[in-house]
Order: sequence, then structure tokens, then C-alpha cells
Amino acid sequence: MSWDTRTETLQIGALADAYRRGALKPQQVIDAVYERIAANGDDHVWIHLVPRNVALDKARALESRDPGLPLYGIPFAVKDNIDVADLPTTAACPGFSYTASESATVVKLLLDAGAILIGKTNLDQFATGLVGVRSPYGIARNPFDSSHIPGGSSSGSAVAVSSGLVSFALGTDTAGSGRVPAAFNNIVGLKPTRGFFSTHGIVPACRTLDCVSVFALTCDDAAVVGRLLAQFDSRDPFSSRISSPEHYQMAAPPSLRFGLPAPGLRHFFGDPETPGLFERACEHLVELGGIPVEIDFEPMREAASLLYQGPWVAERVAAVKSFLTDHADQMHSVTRRIIEKGTQSTAVEVFESLYRLAELRRQIEPMWNMIDVLFLPTAGTIYSIEQVLAEPVQRNTDLGYYTNFTNLLDLSAVAVPAGFDSQGLPFGVTLIAPACHDGKLLEFAGRLHRMQGGRLGATDAVVPIRGSEKDQVSLAVAGAHMRRLPLNGQLIEHGAQFVRACRTAPIYELYEIPNSTPPKPGLVRVSAGGRSVELEVWRMPPDQFGRFVSLVPSPMVIGMVTLESGESVKGFLCEAIAVSGAKEISHYGGWRQYLHASMMPGHLPADAR
Repeated sequence: MSWDTRTETLQIGALADAYRRGALKPQQVIDAVYERIAANGDDHVWIHLVPRNVALDKARALESRDPGLPLYGIPFAVKDNIDVADLPTTAACPGFSYTASESATVVKLLLDAGAILIGKTNLDQFATGLVGVRSPYGIARNPFDSSHIPGGSSSGSAVAVSSGLVSFALGTDTAGSGRVPAAFNNIVGLKPTRGFFSTHGIVPACRTLDCVSVFALTCDDAAVVGRLLAQFDSRDPFSSRISSPEHYQMAAPPSLRFGLPAPGLRHFFGDPETPGLFERACEHLVELGGIPVEIDFEPMREAASLLYQGPWVAERVAAVKSFLTDHADQMHSVTRRIIEKGTQSTAVEVFESLYRLAELRRQIEPMWNMIDVLFLPTAGTIYSIEQVLAEPVQRNTDLGYYTNFTNLLDLSAVAVPAGFDSQGLPFGVTLIAPACHDGKLLEFAGRLHRMQGGRLGATDAVVPIRGSEKDQVSLAVAGAHMRRLPLNGQLIEHGAQFVRACRTAPIYELYEIPNSTPPKPGLVRVSAGGRSVELEVWRMPPDQFGRFVSLVPSPMVIGMVTLESGESVKGFLCEAIAVSGAKEISHYGGWRQYLHASMMPGHLPADAR
């Protein structure tokens, strides 16, 4: 069975389905992976690549086992500050390198689940940085533009996933290292609740804050990995006893309140395009049923400043103290400068900062009564390598503006793609919630990712629609059920999700139905002289569709509506007798435009005008 190495996706769900059907074997996938790696040339992704024959032997042995293993035959990579038995761990510092005697807990869990390790990836040295340029092993090549940074510190892991070299990869995230590279590589980055994934066998950056992160092509894939890694580990003193796969069940209410910083605290660092990309992402979230709520971002901004401008840098000294003392000359100059700053902190400053952080946490608590998630750009801009090398510390600080506070405040986060600028560079957004809300975040983020659509990473594959969504019923609405209009809640209550705004074919007339409460229009198909009318297409589970239709009152009926594209979907129509003598409003182009023109009091919310 041939397998196209250029176009076939390494998405976990797609591979698992092919394995179950017998259409594919792990050896074929591993062969294809190494062909892709060879084709990419010297991309500086790998610090240690597992030899091809060794990975193929693993695949061959796996083929005699149960294909029902959760990650059967799935290729993955790990950041090279994570131990793998019998392989070197460098943390991107050759002088620090040691050969691990055993694998980190998270690696063991993945291997036991049937995953196949491809290699260990490049990073900002000692996981210190959000840029991806602080490594003696070179700069991992951003697959969208090699002159721009890949993001760090988990640069190699993100590029490996985006380039289609592995299905998923592990990184670490202390200050945003599992999110910023996701944004710059057009992939998903999961930063779990602190302590949910074991950090046993990880070279620490800030041990009290570190998280193992997951890079994946989709939120569904990230959830698969999350469910496997979410286990209490007695060998990790920071492991959470409430960690459980249940926290990665992707279930969430159909709508949410999302917090946005006040405009004065939204910083894009001079980028002319990212503000518009963020606004469009906000609009998409509204289209999915989201309700925007402006929040005070200042406490988060101050908390973020504590990470590098406060005594937490001293914790980075604790992680590499002996190496810093004896071999400082072998460290990257920028990394050394940052970590050495931590030697200047006093115990008094540490406690004062702990007190201030506690005050900020208490100040932020009421915000979560107002919103379900915080919605932010993952990074305000992306820099060129030249810009970062010219101002390494300041540019890194800019990139942490929306990420540095998250672990200090014990929050969970998921970063997802949100479009491209005019140069073809990716932009991303992050959804953030209190600890233990990982599954809810993945569900919302997944919906947003699927609405955005487009490519998976830098591959030719496209964002897939869930199988359950393919089976759902499409429904066209042209009146009071449209977004932010009075009856839209009925759709939301029945599990409907917005798909797109479009128009009918020019074969309809629109009327205002007399004496209807709330006011609503009637769409009538005509044999001649019709117009194209604005409408929205929503998607609804089949069982909910039947319940919804039972609520439709006369003279409304559900029939087939022809769209401007020629596609026909189920939709609201009106019995012709009900509009006899009624006011025709077709020339307005749609119900919303008619409401704008007539300004019906009480029926057009302010945010819909």
C-alpha cells in the first residue's frame, strides 16, 4: 500500500483510522517520516534523531501488537530537556549533556501507548526564551519564512509538527514556550494545568512553574495526548493528585463569555496587521456564540512582569547552579546574562514578590465570575531573526506580554491558529481559563480552529471537520434566528453552531410577517422576479434538529433553500398565503438590513446594529 509522503496527514485520528482498517502499517508511516526529514535538509529541528533503522524496528515490533493501543504507530518528538533512556539530554548546551538512564514519566506513558519516538528537538538553551534563536545547534527553520523566528523555547518541537515530520511533540512551558511557537508555526499548543503532566525527568527552568506542553495539528489530537499524560506521579513532588484523564474530555456549553483587554492594554508592538487579525478572531468567537466582555488586564500584565523582572529568575539559577558556577563560559551569552541576573535576588525580595502575587491573584478572582475564558493574541507580533538578534531581551519581553503571567496565576491555556498576515506569516490566539478547565478550553479552541479552517501547520492537509459534525444537519435562517437577534438562543439551546453567512440564489422574496412576535420575516420562493437574500447557515445535531423543528410555529415551515452557490440546505420558508398583502422587503437585501432601516425599538440589540 503506497502512502503519499507529500500530502498525507500525520493527524492522530487519521492514522488511527487507517491502522484500524488495515489500510496502513506503522512501518510505512515511519518510512515516510524519514523521507520527509531528509527532504527538509538541515532545518536545525533535531538535536538527536533516532536512527531510521531503530525507529523501523520499533514499528515492526509494534505491528504484532494490538492496533487498539491509544497511540499505536503514532510518530512523536520530545524537546531536548526531556529525558529519553539511553539518549543524551543537552538542554541545548553541549557542555551540560548527559545520557539519561531512564525516560521521563511522560515519555514512558507515550511509548507504552504505542507511540514511536523520532527524535529530540532543538530549543532555546535551558528553556530560557520565547524566540528560538538561543541554541548552538542552529535556529530551527520557520517553515513559513526562514528569515523569521520559529518561536521558543520549544522551537524544534513546534517546527517538527508544523512541517509534518511528527504527529505531535512535547515541549515545556514556563513563560509561554508551549504557546508562542505554536502561533508562529500555525499549530495547536496545549499548556495544561500546572501539575497535571509529570515533570519527573525534565531539566527544570523554574521548577515550581514548569509544565510539559503538547504541540499538535488539532485540538482533538492534543486532547488524545492529554488524556494519556494526565496522571498523578508520586516521583514528581509537584504532580497534582487531582490530575485525571477526565480533565481532557472535550465538553463545553454551546456559548461562552470571553474576556478581552481594554483597548489601551492591547499591544501589538507596531505590527500593522495583527490588530485586524485579532479582531477577526474575536468576530469568529462571537459567531460561535461567544459574548465579549471587556476586562482589566493590568493585574495580569503586572503578574507577567514578575517572571523576569522579579526574583523568579533566581529559580532558574537553582535549576543549573553548579553548571553556572563551573561552566558559565559554555552557556549562550544571552541565556547566561538572564540567568546570572537571578543571583542578585534576595530572600526578602522573593517573599515580597510572593505577597504581591497573592494580592494579584485575589484581585483577579472576581473576573472569573464575569467570564468563562480570557481571549488574547498569543503574541502581538512575530519578529525577524535579525530583529531579535539586535535586541534579544526586549524582543523576548514583547513576546511574553500575553503569556508570562499564566503559570504564576495557575491558569490553563490553549493556543490555536488564527490566520495569516499579508506576508504569509501565521498569527495565533490563546484561550485561558482557571486551573482544571483544560477540556473546556480544548473544545472551544477546537471550534474556533475549525471555523478558521485552512492548512494544518505548514502541510498541504486542511483542518478536518469532526465526523460528528459531518453528520449534522445544515439549517439556513434568514430572520429572528440569526446571530444576536431575539430567537438565536433557540438555535444555541439545541446545540447549533454557526457555519457561515451567505445569500440565497436570486429566486426568493422576503416579507414582514404581520403581527408576529417577535417580528420576523417570511422567505418565499417565486417563479420569476426574485432576489438574493442574506441568510446564515448553522449546523445542528440530528436529534436536536427534530426537537427544534417541533417548535417552529405556523406559517413557518422547514423546506429546502437554494443558496447563491447552488447548494441546497434545509431552511426556514413561509407559506405563501401568510404573506398575502404583507409588506415586501426583498429590496433591503435581508432581514437585518430591514431592521437597521426601520430601527424597530427593542428588536435590534445595540451590538447587532
